[in-house]
Amino acid sequence: MKEKELREGLEGVAIAESAISSVNGEKGQLIYRGEWVENLTKDHTYEEIVYLLWYGHLPSKDELSDFKAKLVAKRQIPDYLKQIIRELPKTVTPMAALRTALSALAVSGNAWPPTYEQAIEILAISPTILAYHYNFNKGLPERLPNPSLGHAANYLYMLHGGTPTEVDIKALDTYWMLSADHDMNASTFTARVVTSTEADIISAVVAAISALIGPLHGGAPSLVDDMLDSIQTEENVEPWLRAQLAQGKRLMGFGHRVYKVYDPRAAALREMVKKYAHEDKFLNLSLAIEKIAIKLLKELKPGKNLYPNLEFWAAGVFRTIKLPQALYTPTFCLSRIGGWSAHILEQAAHNRLIRPSCIYTGAQPKGPAPARDTD
Repeated sequence: MKEKELREGLEGVAIAESAISSVNGEKGQLIYRGEWVENLTKDHTYEEIVYLLWYGHLPSKDELSDFKAKLVAKRQIPDYLKQIIRELPKTVTPMAALRTALSALAVSGNAWPPTYEQAIEILAISPTILAYHYNFNKGLPERLPNPSLGHAANYLYMLHGGTPTEVDIKALDTYWMLSADHDMNASTFTARVVTSTEADIISAVVAAISALIGPLHGGAPSLVDDMLDSIQTEENVEPWLRAQLAQGKRLMGFGHRVYKVYDPRAAALREMVKKYAHEDKFLNLSLAIEKIAIKLLKELKPGKNLYPNLEFWAAGVFRTIKLPQALYTPTFCLSRIGGWSAHILEQAAHNRLIRPSCIYTGAQPKGPAPARDTD
């Protein structure tokens, strides 16, 4: 028998060939379907990025119009799902509520194989579920989806009411484009494992959500939020950062397990922030923190190459769009549903059951193996 090789956490192990996205941590690169992600965010929308991930090419004007129309048509929550959400205990988190509601969603078509139509239904209704659950728990009126608004703008409208500003829409849209997919992470792996059993697409998405609930994977940028709260003004940036580093504390939102240079997602989000910073104090503060933090980290931790990650810039973006902290991870989840769906569809198209093994370290039985009668 071939000796097994242990790779704890499956780090460095490829479990599939995929044409969806690629991460190069050494060079600080992220590619969606042959396109640099930083270029995509400049003049595209989240809907276009999802289309690219699913179909392998950016949509034409007519294709995009048709795709958006399909999403708009599937935003409404059926009454039975509203009843389920209303019956949930108040202690149920938004992520758990989304998981529960999607588990009960009746999508069109057969259980196997998954279809693009089913993926559209899940992607379209998920923001409505989160907004409905949040507003209901806060005693706020239900805001029905606005068919005249895009995916990001409609989510903000359902949460806050009124037409969101251009800055808010661009901020969330950019964040969603950058968060849509990231190679083979824990939740994406989970979605592909479940799909490989020929389970339905709802089961695969719900399993991925469950993986994202874990704080080691789905930790929100709330610690960066705390840093922004503590600093408050640009005048306080350097004294506060120096004090943190002098005490041996980490600067939240700096450094990344995969990226050894500047995170390309953070770089793209930073470009958006620079464009709109003059209109928002939190974006301005984030720029000031980045500039001084990089200078101090080079001075006090030479050779470490610590740069802002996606969570650093996300904190400023979330404040700009007035997103409640309870919705930080769920809002990231809404973006990642697009990526999970791409992987589910790809796995189903070339399916093989994913069945890794483990190295047994338990006790060995005493005595010889039992004899078997093969006659």
